[in-house]
Amino acid sequence: MSDWAAVVDRVATLLERLGIISAERFRPTMDLAWPRIVTGFAIMSKQTADLAMVGIAVGTLGTAGMAFAFAYWQIVVMLGLGLAGGTVSLVSQNYGGEATERASLVVKQSVLLAVAVGIPLAVGFFALAEPLISLLGSDPTAIDYGTTYLVFVAPAVLFELLNLIASRTYTGVGDTFTEMVARAGGAALNIVLSGVLIFGFGLGVAGAAIGTSLSTGFVTVVLAWGMVGRSYGQLGMEPSPVPITRAGTWLEPSLARQLLEISAPEIGRRLAEGMVVFPLVWIAASFGPVIVTAVEVGRRIRGLINSINWGMSMASSSLVGQHLGAGEEGEAGAYGAAIVRLSVVIYVAAAAVVVVFAEPIAGLFVTDPGEVSQAAVFVAVGAISAVGFGIDGAAAGALLGAGDTRLPFAASLIGRYVFALPAAALGLVTPLGIGGLYLAFLLETYVPGGINYWLFRRGRWKAVSRKYRPSAESG
Repeated sequence: MSDWAAVVDRVATLLERLGIISAERFRPTMDLAWPRIVTGFAIMSKQTADLAMVGIAVGTLGTAGMAFAFAYWQIVVMLGLGLAGGTVSLVSQNYGGEATERASLVVKQSVLLAVAVGIPLAVGFFALAEPLISLLGSDPTAIDYGTTYLVFVAPAVLFELLNLIASRTYTGVGDTFTEMVARAGGAALNIVLSGVLIFGFGLGVAGAAIGTSLSTGFVTVVLAWGMVGRSYGQLGMEPSPVPITRAGTWLEPSLARQLLEISAPEIGRRLAEGMVVFPLVWIAASFGPVIVTAVEVGRRIRGLINSINWGMSMASSSLVGQHLGAGEEGEAGAYGAAIVRLSVVIYVAAAAVVVVFAEPIAGLFVTDPGEVSQAAVFVAVGAISAVGFGIDGAAAGALLGAGDTRLPFAASLIGRYVFALPAAALGLVTPLGIGGLYLAFLLETYVPGGINYWLFRRGRWKAVSRKYRPSAESG
């Protein structure tokens, strides 16, 4: 432990000398971020591993079908992240302002909203799987595989929404270790279950979906234990300091309005990120299942790199929100700026490694040499575009911590629908071809990232935060 602490100290000193982040701010940032990064990597690796295993067991049509189904699962994740964005903003500010009962009420209301959204969505996936998948492709075999996956993963919809609420609650109070253990454990269980079901029982795509549903339910049970205030014993995990209890009210109109006011634009921003996948996958499908698979492999690898944002963005939201809740606007701004710089440095390093090894990485998902070459290009482009995610996540995280979610929503719309989607569509009507998809990958991240960084630099978010702080209620 002492050797590790010495390494951390040397890294902190180096980063301070380079003007990236002060050692004083680096430690609390990474204390919050590293468990979330591990959590994000574990979660993102689930579908990445499932895609690779199905590619080996079933082939390109199986992975293309899963790409269609993943587009719908992305909607679940983005809805949950949007709703949980309001949760982390209000929990961090109220917890930072020592209004723990109010923070606990935020969590209760978030859970109710997650249940109200999750149940009909799960029923819709189960009942309408085939027509939903058919909207994205025309190959009947790929459609069958996608339908199978969506049917068997439907039960996990509510679990995933509740898991995201619990995870963001722990982040808001500064505990990212507990959620890391639960979510990473669930990810490991998912890979084991999927492997056994895909290869041991020969269930293919269905096995991948069943493994995801069972492991996601397991995480819900583990997190629920701490969210109601129960101790985890000697595991190092902690019960939530803002627990859900039966006592007291479950609905407070003014707080519910604040939750919806912050969450609605964040849900819109996240859905804008998720919904653009549908036309992009449809465009990719026009070039055949090999390109659909290549696009999905590139997105999966980019998603793994973007695990960094699970930590850096949430550290930005939590630390900025807590300092704003304590009335320390200058320190909140200093943390936000430093985390943006640190995030860019980490993303550039990670992207460089992936670009160098793009071809062997692609070979984990497809075996045909031509398919490997095509997938490798998307892996490299996805890695380069991930740097834009690094800027976007850290800057938007700071805005989120302040409760400023409307303009980041607009930034997401502009980047994805004014720039990225038209660029991809150009490939259908011009000689640009598949190059339009490469360009879309880049514009999808760098345009929102640039806008959100500019919004952060303006500083308007400090004024926005004043109406959500505990002091605003007492005032």
